[in-house]
Amino acid sequence: MKKLTFGSVHILLLILLLAGAAHAAPQTTLRIALLPIPDVLPVFVAQEKGYFKEAGLDVEAIPVGSALERDQLMQAGRIDAMVNEIAGTASFNRDRVQMKIVAVARAPRGESPLFRILSSPTSGITTPDQLKGVPIAVSKNTVIEYLTDRLLQEKGLNENEIVKKSVPVLPERMQLLLSGQLKAATLPDPLAFAAMKAGAHVVMDDTKAPLYSASVLSFSSDTLEQNEAAVRAFVTAWMKAAADLNANPESFRPLMLKKIRVPKNVHQSFSIPPFPVDTLPTPAQWEDVMTWMVARGLLKTPLAYETSVESKGFKE
Repeated sequence: MKKLTFGSVHILLLILLLAGAAHAAPQTTLRIALLPIPDVLPVFVAQEKGYFKEAGLDVEAIPVGSALERDQLMQAGRIDAMVNEIAGTASFNRDRVQMKIVAVARAPRGESPLFRILSSPTSGITTPDQLKGVPIAVSKNTVIEYLTDRLLQEKGLNENEIVKKSVPVLPERMQLLLSGQLKAATLPDPLAFAAMKAGAHVVMDDTKAPLYSASVLSFSSDTLEQNEAAVRAFVTAWMKAAADLNANPESFRPLMLKKIRVPKNVHQSFSIPPFPVDTLPTPAQWEDVMTWMVARGLLKTPLAYETSVESKGFKE
């Protein structure tokens, strides 16, 4: 038998390695658009922990500066997923189903709201009834307007008593509030928390009415149809990361400050929020959003829950 030389052994090993690589399961790439908000933190934790890689996924986190930019990427087919709101998914599905909700990303829990209705430091407004007829700065036709309506209606204000002023740019809304040029505004955390620390008063937040508030993880219908296994693997990795965040939130503060837009005055005092695990929006949540959207003329008729929410869940 002919002896193998060092060179031939090296070539044989190279051939075996190449053969093994050829039979290895290829990684699936998923692209997700992310605003720099706390709701998306599980993506970065899953990346840091290697959960996506373990699942054979290459997850590309695409930073976006606005909901409009995020939605345009989905409309153009340049992303597979996003973190948005129930109303946002319904808007996409107005004429045909373009995306589905596969999980709740974040919901108000304990002392961690998503949104707060605030009054200016000099307004003297501290209770919801004092907001009757007072213009409240919101972004129109968004979850912020929806939350403002529902939170105040919970406290007995009727539609005619709730007055809203369109100020779509969040930092501008905060500055006008703190300067007293606006008496009231609805803001998301951590911007709302920073405004509180700067002197704004909390009139109400969504922890008092959790039915109305949730951000969601939505995937395009094409991705769900073509690569359901990858979606399941993504959701599983997300939930592992969410559980890690819930178990030891402070260990992820450096990551949050690197990836999430947190005002400097609350870098150390803003609490990393708890995250839902294996949760979907309820039919009651969906139906209430539908009622509001139809009343505002954002939908002609309500959409069925099953068309836009993957009720069977997408965890492996």
